[in-house]
Amino acid sequence: MSPLNLAAHLGQDKFLTQVYHRQYLHVPGALPAPRELISWDDLNTILATNRMDPPRLRMSMDGEMLPQYRYSAPVSTRRHTVWQRLHPAQLHERLTEGASLVIDAVDELHPAVGRAAMELEQWLRTGVQTNLYASWTAREGFGVHWDDHDVVVVQVDGSKRWKLYGSTRTAPMYKDTEEPDPPPEKPLTEVVMRPGDLLYLPRGWWHSVAASEGEHSLHLTFGIQTTTGAQLLSWLADDLRRHDVLRLDLPVHTTPEEQADYLERLRKEVVAALGDPGIISRYMDVRNAEDVTRMRPSLPHITGVPAVPGVRVSLTTARADLELTGDGVIFRACGSEWDMAPEAAPLLRRLISAVPDSVSMAELADVAGVTVDEAAQVITELVSGQAATVEGGAG
Repeated sequence: MSPLNLAAHLGQDKFLTQVYHRQYLHVPGALPAPRELISWDDLNTILATNRMDPPRLRMSMDGEMLPQYRYSAPVSTRRHTVWQRLHPAQLHERLTEGASLVIDAVDELHPAVGRAAMELEQWLRTGVQTNLYASWTAREGFGVHWDDHDVVVVQVDGSKRWKLYGSTRTAPMYKDTEEPDPPPEKPLTEVVMRPGDLLYLPRGWWHSVAASEGEHSLHLTFGIQTTTGAQLLSWLADDLRRHDVLRLDLPVHTTPEEQADYLERLRKEVVAALGDPGIISRYMDVRNAEDVTRMRPSLPHITGVPAVPGVRVSLTTARADLELTGDGVIFRACGSEWDMAPEAAPLLRRLISAVPDSVSMAELADVAGVTVDEAAQVITELVSGQAATVEGGAG
């Protein structure tokens, strides 16, 4: 486990049973070296070497997104395409005026942040997206607002004041039947985040954020994908299509008695499915197996992974599933499924336990008691299914 592993600093099992989805948590000084996640130099490099348009890269002030022309200018290429070049001087001016800088999904752009996000995904068994926020003034970039997902905040540098107002609607959703009531005028509490501090906020908690402590601020928010009853029922509706009553047309042009009979048949199938005590686990297994958030090519190995002991490989997902069967193992990841011989189980377990790190081909072969060539054949299958990637180039 890395020293930046957020699960350990949030409290592991205690967090899951006493805090998660329930209440906010502030952990001062949890990370002794938060700039190992990302630094100002890293941010400058990301801005200088990536072409990002809104909403991936955006600036916000007083709850409104600034038009792109206020910090960039169009550039025409000889191929007659147009892209927006960031102008550092204009960027600085907007930040001085009170704008906040935001980069969405910075975990896809910076390996250290991506690693922390994968560790959270492995722990919480759900998707995580990390956004970056930088600001220099007490002017609020987004006003008082709530998020439709839980967040873990890491203060990387400087300080920022968070005003927390609590929730006015239980677990509000992006697509909901009604909006939450307005927050109270005064916050329940205020938290000043300093470098290395962690803050957890449940979904729906009203809050406002400002760099009001007389210094700049750089922080990351790890947004945690929701897993709701509505999503379970949506999946169940698809899963139950194996029963003819769900595939039949609704009996619109029939008698009330026939419609009632149809609804009773439908009710029995749904009730029977919800009566299965393992339905939540089964649904989560499906979700985990379909996760494709960290796919990565394995260049130059486009036709197969070489049987070289020093080649290192890793999974591209933190949510792979391994199931032992009577005569082998089933491995599910990134929307694919593999039936393999029982000898592959130790190799696959080692890959899963290593996430987000890589493992050498020699170690995989040794732990499974197979040759390096046989281990390479297994990894080649996983690379073809986008569930694994080769690190270190040609090896």
